[in-house]
Amino acid sequence: MTRPTSTPDVTRGARPAGALQALRALAVLSTLGVLYQGATAGQILTQTGEGAVEWHGGGAIALHVLTGLLTLVAFWHLRTWGGPWWPTVLAGVVFVATFVEASLGHGESLWIHVPLALALTIGIVWVTAWTFTGAATRR
Repeated sequence: MTRPTSTPDVTRGARPAGALQALRALAVLSTLGVLYQGATAGQILTQTGEGAVEWHGGGAIALHVLTGLLTLVAFWHLRTWGGPWWPTVLAGVVFVATFVEASLGHGESLWIHVPLALALTIGIVWVTAWTFTGAATRR
């Protein structure tokens, strides 16, 4: 008789374990958050949206929270499933970069704010895409 193990098993058709589900959900929410930031930034730059600065600032706070949680859950997933460190490290770099981004979002520092926003978007999308690959479920 074989002994049951506590190793998470994600096989074809099986439901992903809690850490992976949480990681995927936070990654998708972070992606939506960064897309929202881009939309509100566009309204600020074109001056078509009244109050867009406030909405953009609120979105920045939400993005700090989402990427912070994403980093914690990526670490939880790493500890539960094993696998590569890079998604956790990248999520952490993105989390820290959101604060740098927020500090550079005023006046004359927009020349770095916009490229950093694109880098954040790439980082978040990269982590999100990885969560839906088979590599995220392998030990």
